[in-house]
Amino acid sequence: MKILLIGEYSRAHLTLAEGLRNLGHEVLVASDGDGFKNYPRDVDLTRKSSGLIDTFTSLMSVLGKFGEFKGYDVVQLINPCFTTQNVRVNRHLYNKLRRNNKKVFMGAFGDDTYWVKACLGNKIFDYSEFFVDGKPINVDFNQRFIDKWIDTPLAKFNEDLAKDVDGISACLYEYYCSYKPYFADKLKYIPLPLNTAEIEFQPIPEEPEKVNFFIGINKVRDKFKGTDVMEKALARVKDKYPDQVIVTRVESVSYDVYQQLMSQAHVVLDQLYSHTPAMNALLALAQGKVVVGGGEPYIYELYDDSSNQPIVNVHPNEDDVFDKLEWLVLNKQQIPDISRKSRQFVEQNHDYMVVAKKYLEFWNK
Repeated sequence: MKILLIGEYSRAHLTLAEGLRNLGHEVLVASDGDGFKNYPRDVDLTRKSSGLIDTFTSLMSVLGKFGEFKGYDVVQLINPCFTTQNVRVNRHLYNKLRRNNKKVFMGAFGDDTYWVKACLGNKIFDYSEFFVDGKPINVDFNQRFIDKWIDTPLAKFNEDLAKDVDGISACLYEYYCSYKPYFADKLKYIPLPLNTAEIEFQPIPEEPEKVNFFIGINKVRDKFKGTDVMEKALARVKDKYPDQVIVTRVESVSYDVYQQLMSQAHVVLDQLYSHTPAMNALLALAQGKVVVGGGEPYIYELYDDSSNQPIVNVHPNEDDVFDKLEWLVLNKQQIPDISRKSRQFVEQNHDYMVVAKKYLEFWNK
């Protein structure tokens, strides 16, 4: 097949393209590289700045490139915001893609209208980045999502797009559940892809003398992701077991330094309010780390085999996080086995060749 993937989040489309090419398909990736992350792409859709000249130059460039996107068997947009152009331009670009290609799919790979509505409704999720125990959290931070995705031209485009596309692929449990009440007949959960052969497995061969906990801090988003709560619980564990716990805390370091420090850890603390592992957690699992974060029992029902559940799931409160971290300290003899199961989980469910085949099956239906 001839396949066009537009947009990028955390290397998902780039890695998917690699898997599809290995299966003999012709694939083109067009994106801005996910902003500052600057992932490789075949067609560059970058806008250098929001200034008038850069905006006009970018618009002319994007219009020209989309004029050449014709004759593809499958086009997948990673999100309603599949370019950095405004909603009117993206609507025009979508209409052009729809006319000139056979099938067009939309990805539910990040925040959008349906996810924000699901978080605000308090009916689909037991908790989210928007509320815990029925009470709103992160109110000021979340307002920007509401202002962007609720009762706006972008929301209307998202709704029109979801109705018109041939199918919707969701990469996380949360996004899948957000769309399911409306589009169950053309919705599919497909895991995020990783090239596991390129991720070094770092097994924990024996019970560690001290448990090395790793936590990465993003000051802009630490409350939104719950890192502030997890850090407080981790400090309590360190105070209670000073001779059995090492804490590796990183903030504002380069990606290479981040990875190097994480490679020395046994346990990685991930997002508190998530129900399911996203890319950072999956990379840690692939390395053989024990991940503490979103891994609710019901998410495993989306996988073909739910027997391996390696994530140490936490509920969004400090005491539960403390209990789970303390359990790891008191049961550190189980860490090597969890390490092995973490790698197996990613190889079985998220390897890019496995995921590419799932996409082909979905698109062909």
